[in-house]
Amino acid sequence: MNRTHWIVIGALALLAATGGLGGWYMLRDAGAGAGLVPRMPVPTHASGPFRLSVAISPDPPVMGKNRLTIRLQDTEAKPVAEAQIDAAAIMPGMGSMAAMRVPADLKETAPGHYVGVLELPMSGSWPLTVKIDKPALGRTELGFDLATGRSGLRLVSGGYRLGHSESEAAVASGEQPSVPAINLDNRRRQLIGLETGHVERRPLIRTIRSVGEVVVDETQVTDVTLKYDGWVGHLKVDYVGAPVKRGQTLFGIYSPALFSAQQEYLETQRRLARRGPNDSLIQAARQRLMLWDIAAVEVRALERRGNPIKYLPIRAPATGTVVEKNVVEGSAVKSGRLLMRIADLSTVWIDAEVYDSELPLVRAGMAAEVTLPYLPQAGYRAKVDYVYPYLLGRTRTGRIRLALPNPDGHLKPEMYAEVRLKADLGERLVVPESAVLFSGAAQVVFVDLGNGRLQPRYIETGQRNEDYIEVISGLTAGERVVTSGNFLVDAETRLKTGIKQW
Repeated sequence: MNRTHWIVIGALALLAATGGLGGWYMLRDAGAGAGLVPRMPVPTHASGPFRLSVAISPDPPVMGKNRLTIRLQDTEAKPVAEAQIDAAAIMPGMGSMAAMRVPADLKETAPGHYVGVLELPMSGSWPLTVKIDKPALGRTELGFDLATGRSGLRLVSGGYRLGHSESEAAVASGEQPSVPAINLDNRRRQLIGLETGHVERRPLIRTIRSVGEVVVDETQVTDVTLKYDGWVGHLKVDYVGAPVKRGQTLFGIYSPALFSAQQEYLETQRRLARRGPNDSLIQAARQRLMLWDIAAVEVRALERRGNPIKYLPIRAPATGTVVEKNVVEGSAVKSGRLLMRIADLSTVWIDAEVYDSELPLVRAGMAAEVTLPYLPQAGYRAKVDYVYPYLLGRTRTGRIRLALPNPDGHLKPEMYAEVRLKADLGERLVVPESAVLFSGAAQVVFVDLGNGRLQPRYIETGQRNEDYIEVISGLTAGERVVTSGNFLVDAETRLKTGIKQW
């Protein structure tokens, strides 16, 4: 067997040891299509039910177009076709600048072989998140460290590299990876302004801010309508906003049918006067008038007067304010038409909108504080009266309702209001908000181990407020974490230990 044969056998053995052909490839240039060219070993990673290799071209990545290739297999090294893969590079937000997300529109060019383009708009660190879903197998999510000008993709979370140490396998199982600590003496701590705080259990109160609008209390609204056609006369309440009291005359109404009913009642009463007022025929004629919402006081006045009235007065059915008026003097009206709407404004509602992510924290009976933008010194205390069981389609927000007394009338319908809710989340394990570094899906803190030693630690976070963030896993009560100077400690850590970008 000659030297060439030994070289081929050795190459095949090396390929098998690194996960097959999926671990050795690179992409041709964009102009050459999506073919593979053997070049440098690309590691194969294990994550849940999948085995995958991820490569980017050019390598190192550049600002502009970069070709991303993913080769996906199952645990038996068989290609996984027709999987749903969402790959996106995310540059974390800094200050007032929002995070930027650049998706790679992956397409399957061969069974288990997916190709897409990452068009990075600027240089810098672009952590890559890859989400995989195959209904027959399962789903998983991995995080990679990607940056322009730096070669290779380094796995950060969600899996481990086949053939590497068990500490990387611990990342996939949710355990903390073994990360070396760094030493910072007191002088360097002072130079970078390093401060620390405790991991502790404490009540977590989250403030939910919302914008609302003052609306009429729908349970205190009364409509004025008629059960017959007629003409309006003697209009007493002639403008919107007029205060009225129950029983007050609003306007007079002339109706031929109503006029005829009055005449029939008086004629029946005269013919049967000897039988007394409780005669069935007299009661039937009286009932006919009252079924047309003629008040009993008007019927008694008709009996005393002895002749029908042309314009019968229509009285206010409730005390309140006229918020809608659809009649003028002399106008013709149809039965069932809304003529006036009276609302009692001594109590008003405030309809507020809450983001869907905060909606689970809101419940009926929760205390709230209401302020008006143009009267910030005037605060009103209220309670959540109702949480609407649907979302608003255009804004994707949920509606809540607050009932608020309004005896002085300062709150007027269609005013804007600011609403603050206090959600008591109970006692939680928390760290100061400034202690956590966010990058894509990863959250990292620096734990102070004492004697000048600091160690990066992956954590999982939950609820948060302006001052604290809940820690679900990764820390225990009593530990100390860095709360100021994190970014400088981050740079020091990566320079000294070569640890992956968060």
